[in-house]
Amino acid sequence: MTTENGGDVRLAGISKTYGSFTAVKPLDLTVPQGSFFALLGASGCGKTTTLRMIAGLEEPSSGTVMLGDQDVTALPPYKRPVNTVFQSYALFPHLDIFENVAFGLRRRGIKSVKKQVGEMLDLVQLGEQARKKPHQLSGGQQQRVAVARALINHPKVLLLDEPLGALDLKLRRQMQLELKRIQTEVGITFVHVTHDQEEAMTMADTVAVMNAGRVEQLGAPADLYENPGSTFVANFLGTSNFIEAEVAGRSGEDLTLKAGDGKLVLPAARCTAATAIGGKVLVGVRPEKISLTHADDAGSIPDGRNRITGRVVDSSFIGVSTQYVIDSPLCDAFEVYSQNIERDSRLAPGAEVVLHWNPAHTFGLDAAQDIEAGAAKVEEDAAA
Repeated sequence: MTTENGGDVRLAGISKTYGSFTAVKPLDLTVPQGSFFALLGASGCGKTTTLRMIAGLEEPSSGTVMLGDQDVTALPPYKRPVNTVFQSYALFPHLDIFENVAFGLRRRGIKSVKKQVGEMLDLVQLGEQARKKPHQLSGGQQQRVAVARALINHPKVLLLDEPLGALDLKLRRQMQLELKRIQTEVGITFVHVTHDQEEAMTMADTVAVMNAGRVEQLGAPADLYENPGSTFVANFLGTSNFIEAEVAGRSGEDLTLKAGDGKLVLPAARCTAATAIGGKVLVGVRPEKISLTHADDAGSIPDGRNRITGRVVDSSFIGVSTQYVIDSPLCDAFEVYSQNIERDSRLAPGAEVVLHWNPAHTFGLDAAQDIEAGAAKVEEDAAA
């Protein structure tokens, strides 16, 4: 079920305005054929509008939509080689699962559908449910029926608009792996819209993080997480701690930074800010990269690690890890995630501690950015 060569989705200068409101700013984006591509962002960032312009459900205000070598910008949805799966699934309640999946084939006048429908139901592991009605299936099963119904038409591109949003957490995680398996088996381009960063990172080969109508950063999930290019991406993809520092000098491949009364080391290659002496930098480090040592044992910390002092103000045991909040002269709510392997009972609220980490795990951003960018949007989205 592979597609023809040259099946990339290419958006060139595409934008969408509604009166004075710009939902999507002029955007250039290429989705490689056969990839699992995620558009990730908070509510109102333009991700769904972008998807709907690919589908033909929204007319672009400018730019072109190319599917392979075909310019489909002016084509209506039914003439485009794409299919869309929505959060609501939109299954026909009066038809059984077999007929729901067969619907697209029958509409095209294909008489013999049994073999194709059977193969598609086997792909989504619902062969034994063929004669049930949608209301007799779980949410996850209904979602798979919707995927099968979309894929049976052999689209070049399958568009997924928050398809797992209605499922509970455990089922959502199962379906993430299921969708990735299906995509790998059929080899069709999947473009997936979500506000859930874990969902995007679990399934997608490439993630485009969208913010205020534009793509903030594009890349493989691990690269976006490890090397965020802005505070928005650093905060939207997980949690980041930031320390304001000043460039003091350079030592080989590393920058030496002055932060408060102390010194930090940052690989120059991991700094996107200007690195002139005296320049300001936001030093970032992820909570799980940091080790926490009681102040009494500070002498046991190996040389060469970045370190700052602080005091534990809160700790939360969440099973696989304990999450600490540290008050430090350099950052008043420093987060540290410590795996529960050998817990130190002294690391309780009030304890004086040293936070330390490998300098290679540090990244540097332009200090002119808003430290809170992206963090507030995650909270708003969760509340929406």
